[in-house]
Amino acid sequence: MPKDLRPNGYNQHQASKRGTCSCFQMPLHYPRYRKSDYETMPEWRLDCLLKEYGLPAIGDANQKRKFAMGAFLWPSENE
Repeated sequence: MPKDLRPNGYNQHQASKRGTCSCFQMPLHYPRYRKSDYETMPEWRLDCLLKEYGLPAIGDANQKRKFAMGAFLWPSENE
């Protein structure tokens, strides 16, 4: 394995050439939270979750909750 290639396949060297990455990054597991989980999730956890997926964590806690529910819940779960 090349020395600048991480075990997850992410190439550190290429990323540093491009600067910061603001693209969607899919971790191995999709979050399995329910709507009620997002509604009670603390803001710091929302920030971590959005950052983990390369998504913007902009706005107040309610805006982040709404964004996370729109991004991660299936339409039938969001009702």
